Amino acid sequence: MNAVEIEEAISLLAEQPFVPTEFPYAFLEAFGNKETTIKRLRTGNNNKSDIQGGVLQQNNIHIAVCEVGRVTETLEALKNSIATVKAKAKFLLATDGREFHAEHHDSGETIACEYSAFHNYFGFFLPLAGINTVKQIRENAFDIKATSRLNKLYIELLRHNPEWTTAERRHDMNHFLARLIFCFFAEDTDIFKEKGLFTETVQKMSATDASDTHEIIGEIFRTMDIKPVHRAEENTRNWANKFPYVNGELFSGSIETPKFTKIARSYLLHVGNLDWKKINPDIFGSMIQAVADDDERGALGMHYTSVPNILKVLNPLFLDDLRAQLNEANNNFRKLLNLRKRISRIRVFDPACGSGNFLVIAYKQMREIEFEINRQRGELNLPSEIPLTNFRGIELRDFSAEVARLALIIAEYQCDLIYRGQKLALAEFLPLNAENWITVGNALEINWNSVCPPTGTNVTLHSDDLFSPVLRQPEIDFQNQGGETYICGNPPYLGSQDQTPKQKKDLEIAFEGSIKSTKSADYVSGWFIKARRYVALNSGCFAFVTTNSICQGRQVELFWPAFLKSDLEIRFAEPSFLWSNLATKKAAVIVSIIGIGPKSQLPKKLFDNGHVLTTGYIGPYLVPDHDTIVSSSRNVISDLTSMTNGSMPNDGGGLLLSSNEYRYLIASQPQVAKYCRKFLGSADSIQGDLRYCLWIGDEESIDAKNIPEIARRIDLVSEHRLKSSRPETNSLASIPYAFGERRHKEGITLLIPRHSSEKRPYLPSIIVDGSTVVGDSAIAMYDMRLLDFAIYSSKMHLVWAATVCGKIKEDYRYSNTLGWNTFPLPTLTAKNRSDLTDCAKEILIARERHFPASIADLYDPESMPDDLRYVHEQNDEVLERIYIGRRFKNDTERLEKLFDLYTKITKKGNFK
Repeated sequence: MNAVEIEEAISLLAEQPFVPTEFPYAFLEAFGNKETTIKRLRTGNNNKSDIQGGVLQQNNIHIAVCEVGRVTETLEALKNSIATVKAKAKFLLATDGREFHAEHHDSGETIACEYSAFHNYFGFFLPLAGINTVKQIRENAFDIKATSRLNKLYIELLRHNPEWTTAERRHDMNHFLARLIFCFFAEDTDIFKEKGLFTETVQKMSATDASDTHEIIGEIFRTMDIKPVHRAEENTRNWANKFPYVNGELFSGSIETPKFTKIARSYLLHVGNLDWKKINPDIFGSMIQAVADDDERGALGMHYTSVPNILKVLNPLFLDDLRAQLNEANNNFRKLLNLRKRISRIRVFDPACGSGNFLVIAYKQMREIEFEINRQRGELNLPSEIPLTNFRGIELRDFSAEVARLALIIAEYQCDLIYRGQKLALAEFLPLNAENWITVGNALEINWNSVCPPTGTNVTLHSDDLFSPVLRQPEIDFQNQGGETYICGNPPYLGSQDQTPKQKKDLEIAFEGSIKSTKSADYVSGWFIKARRYVALNSGCFAFVTTNSICQGRQVELFWPAFLKSDLEIRFAEPSFLWSNLATKKAAVIVSIIGIGPKSQLPKKLFDNGHVLTTGYIGPYLVPDHDTIVSSSRNVISDLTSMTNGSMPNDGGGLLLSSNEYRYLIASQPQVAKYCRKFLGSADSIQGDLRYCLWIGDEESIDAKNIPEIARRIDLVSEHRLKSSRPETNSLASIPYAFGERRHKEGITLLIPRHSSEKRPYLPSIIVDGSTVVGDSAIAMYDMRLLDFAIYSSKMHLVWAATVCGKIKEDYRYSNTLGWNTFPLPTLTAKNRSDLTDCAKEILIARERHFPASIADLYDPESMPDDLRYVHEQNDEVLERIYIGRRFKNDTERLEKLFDLYTKITKKGNFK
């Protein structure tokens, strides 16, 4: 279940009569617990509670229902319960059906409310559903509640108005939703003079069977687009004249409204009765965007980008500098005035703005700084000098762009309310300005200078009007010319294999031939190259959240030399981290933040888990003081044994056998055994699984085909290869008894998985004998030496491979040409070789002690055996002393040494 579904379930539970014996199970069910889980708790098999009326779920929650008036002491009993400690319960909950008390056992955070209101605190309990929430979401649970209600309304309207589901009408439906959001907000914040004006008018004036609800709403919308002086001649209805003139193109054009059912009318009134003063435009836009997007509705409630993460981009980009200047002003009126003028001319431009999160956060932060300036100058009632038109965006989807503009309008009103008071905020809010500063279009095709023109000029923005269905071209000047431009955002990332032909064409257009080929470039790199060109013409700086793949592996060599050149530098960066979303599935991508600007003498900053490293230079791998770019090499550059790819079956399953298939085949046809070998790929080697394969030499093929089961499998292979669209595969049909690529060698071999979890403290590998075929999902080192195993299994090599090979999501992606062949190793003495060989033996002996544990078991970071961890650390010490005579302090120091050595080695000769 996602957050929206949980909110709906919890709200429904709060509305139903309180049944003491059923409440704990209904509560757990609302958070996604399966029927079988609930059944086991009911029967007592899994319920280890030691409190009367208690239900205890291991690692989650201890719930107790008590007599009326005993909630406080029951919660205390839960806290003191031995069972709570044993079960590691995170949450405690006590209720009597009148009061509702809860506490987070570790943090001590508490909830105390009436039972009927507990649904408002569902965000507190989201970890029960595996949703890693953040404090801000818990404090703004209204946004999820509003999204949930709007989603129900939206789906019901589409169900009853199928013609509005077409591509041609979807814009109208989304526009209708934007109008509703504005009305709900306006009626709860006194923008409409009467509280609840919109909802109450619809309720009173429309029939209870909903037959005319669409007409009533349409008339309200029509009236709000007519100035009061013209309403008589336009024959507006008397009851609608209470609504103000709004303008801003929000209610212009068609007022056609989808028809309502009784259920839809009920949903509308329910949404309107929420307290829309609580709306948080920082995050609401992202959530409401999912309501109107078929592809995203399945992930409803997951589209929240945390404000702290957004500030990781905006703070070092320009907000930290503004705050530093504010501190330096130290109540100096002239300096404060200069800073206020500077802020008023800053333009923030997000060329992939979505529903406007980055723009909204930037605006609110700048208003906060401006307020402090005005406070120190004693000018608290001044109108803001920060115009919304200084916050520009490009967004591909029209509804997201509408929501972005609406979110900025709401943010402006809320800031005026906070910093200037309700009277002044209301006086200046309506009518809305009709200007449009969010452009709908493809950011990789649009000329960014037309959206955010050069500072100090009178170039105007040409953009399709946002709220009107009739496309017009308004021209919008910046109100405060000059100043600085900061580009920011979270552009889309798509690897080359996931891009559509259109997206590949977008990249070609964006790069304009500045790199050899864009075929393997990540989609996000298009935003970087467009931003580079913009900054080169107009100055300014930019920072994007990006997939960390552009700072790893082959992307570095492809992209960065053409990108940085001699005029730009990386000003700040935060290397790989999880981009937090409100999601049961954590964000599926590991990201980096990279800030770029013109070359300067300013110190550069690397951020990592709250720590800041100041350095003179940040390289493309986001490593301090190194501009080295590692190129893939066909040959090893150090004294190491070469690796190669494993053997590829290309067989359609014909040549591979599971363990069960192998045993059955050998039992029924023992003569098959001479043609079978063990077969291991990456996953097999890590998990301890074993498969088999048919391994038939050319000279054996005729005899092998005389065995019926082998003949059948060979036919499957032939059929598979002939069906391929690749001529190379077709040609392999002539040898259907053999692997498509045969690289196997006899002798001891080191098997290296191509992909493995980054959670393990060391890169995994296993040693196999010559009877085992290494599959192409893995890499093989034939004729390995034990010292090679020691070096591969070291922390030094892990750090190098993680940096230059890159990752897929959270997994290491190993490459022999990038990770092993390029690994810089000092010249080894005979003593060094002997010591490393001994270390390798100790690691293997330690592994053997724990047989039959798999690599996954042995290198689980939570349960890695102490003796294995110890011998690995000994291995690390031996190798690191070869480099610098001592252990390295951290990974940064390791990488500095490795890049230095790599540069020295590669300067001596060509190892391509």
